Amino acid sequence: MSKAKSNSKSKTEGATTATLAPGGDNSNHAGQTVTEPRVPPARGRDRQLPASLMTPPAPPPPPHLEDYQPIIGQAQVDALRFLAREVKGKTIKMVNSTSVGGGVAEMLNRLVPLLSELEVPTHWDVITGGNDFFEVTKAFHNALHGASYTLTKAAQDIFLMYNEQNRERMQFGEDMVVIHDPQPAALIHSREKSSAHWVWRCHIDLSNPDARVWEFLRPFVEQYDAAIFSSQSFARQLPIPQYLFYPCIDPLSEKNKELDEAQVQKVCDELGIDRSRPIVTQVSRFDRLKDPVGVVQAYKLARKYVDCQLVLAGGGAKDDPEGAVVLQEVKEAAGNDADIIILDLPPWCAREINAIQRASTLIVQKSIREGFGLTVTEALWKGKPTIAGAVGGIPNQIIHKLTGVLVHSVEGCAFQIRYLLTHPEFARRIGAAGREHVKENFLMTTNVKRWLLLFRILQQAKSRLAL
Repeated sequence: MSKAKSNSKSKTEGATTATLAPGGDNSNHAGQTVTEPRVPPARGRDRQLPASLMTPPAPPPPPHLEDYQPIIGQAQVDALRFLAREVKGKTIKMVNSTSVGGGVAEMLNRLVPLLSELEVPTHWDVITGGNDFFEVTKAFHNALHGASYTLTKAAQDIFLMYNEQNRERMQFGEDMVVIHDPQPAALIHSREKSSAHWVWRCHIDLSNPDARVWEFLRPFVEQYDAAIFSSQSFARQLPIPQYLFYPCIDPLSEKNKELDEAQVQKVCDELGIDRSRPIVTQVSRFDRLKDPVGVVQAYKLARKYVDCQLVLAGGGAKDDPEGAVVLQEVKEAAGNDADIIILDLPPWCAREINAIQRASTLIVQKSIREGFGLTVTEALWKGKPTIAGAVGGIPNQIIHKLTGVLVHSVEGCAFQIRYLLTHPEFARRIGAAGREHVKENFLMTTNVKRWLLLFRILQQAKSRLAL
């Protein structure tokens, strides 16, 4: 295989933020000698995101339980109804730090109505805070993933102050209260005025936390009735029961439902994605732990040998103040490569993300730390060959060379991009196996089942203590 010219004209056009115009030589295919990339029309560099994406669409009505029957079968639907009988009428409160952006909010958007449909009324509250609070909690997030951090008295005071403010305005009259992640962990101080079961649901990788930050948070966690983690390796030494819950996707959501070819093509046309050439995509927030700069580096290495374009599609979340800084770092890393398409999408662009993933030849999630990585689940559900960092909860989803491929470095990622683009039959096989793995383990209905079982376990434990 001959080497592509690294100084081709298209490399001087500048990385495209938002869109590139479609077009170019479509005679290139994976496994063939790379020819010089096309030069995109000048108008492509000047285009912005379509105006239609700037306004949030009206949210579609949530699906009903019976709508999942064609996917999971009637027996599984009946099993959920059976499990819900013993907790019928019991109430749940879910509390997290953002209503949009990130996997937790996406899951709660679908979990809450399904539990309520099963006559387990579930409420969802979002804590509030100033920029200083979210800067501290983002630093805590990074530190719990192993980053270096100096925990100051000022940071502790900010964390406690906002938790106290939220505690004073919130009511906890439900039968079970679920606190998601570290940001609202100190709400446990309301337990003394509540008869609820309190559960801490941790979605992040705690396998190697900063010692001082964890020691600050652990006394709060130890007051809960139970803790839930996304991977076996995240469990800590705690005096309370711990459970394993895999995160999940909703196969009927805008981001994951089936799209016909015309819908996929329409989105690609709007965003300037050229479907005549291989598309390598990473979908993620612009977060250093997702390593988007490393993805750019891996793409540039692979691009020397195989023709492809890179799409980095993401955005931010209300509780993540670092997103704009990381986006700028990605643009600088992309440099003069016009085949790198950077899409800073609003959080409501679920259908567009769905279409981009379905149009992609392969999908990357090169995280260096990861609680679970629902973008991996999304990619596998769509049958896409997926390359991902061997970190956090990702190895629970990707069984190496069976449901996807795991990597440990930029060079390893580049090699796998090159290999999958030149071995399409292997890519197709692992894509099909990945979809089946998601169907068995990581769908929303399975998550509903786990919550119902946990509620029953906690109810039974409370009854035994009362005897």
